[in-house]
Amino acid sequence: MSSEPGRFIVVTGGPGSGKSTLIDRLQEAGYARSDEAGRGIIQDQVAIGGRALPWVDPDLFAEAMLCWELRSYRLAVAHSALAFFDRGIPDIVGYLRLEGRPVPPHIHAAAQRFRYHHRVLVAPPWPEIYEQDDERRQSFETARRTYESMVATYTEYGYELVTLPRVPVRERLRFVTGWIG
Repeated sequence: MSSEPGRFIVVTGGPGSGKSTLIDRLQEAGYARSDEAGRGIIQDQVAIGGRALPWVDPDLFAEAMLCWELRSYRLAVAHSALAFFDRGIPDIVGYLRLEGRPVPPHIHAAAQRFRYHHRVLVAPPWPEIYEQDDERRQSFETARRTYESMVATYTEYGYELVTLPRVPVRERLRFVTGWIG
């Protein structure tokens, strides 16, 4: 998979910092994208009364996110287009560390093996747009600590971080499309 990572661009950061909104706009502009694992898993688990929820079983939630992210990666490999990922496998490591949970060797191995573009877009905490909802139950303080965990984790895995500006989504879209050339 050594030729793939250059076209796989991760957007990470804390919850409620505008990542998914930006990725929605990138999709509208014609780019391929993945859906955020955490939000999708929470919606599905709540619908079926499952236990893979961050407030019920954080370890099972991490395993479900790993399966989701590996599938998203494999789907992107099957196409030749540039793809934006709404979080990536290293986010699972950052999540587990944030929760004070051990990182299983297979999750660490996945973060090392399944690589993305060497530059990762990171959305900083943005209190003016942060909102809680049914899936996003974290406080803004937890969102800030999540951002810090993602910065540390992606840096540890050898990625270079590109901070997204705190500007309206139209300007963020211009920033990203200009950045990718």
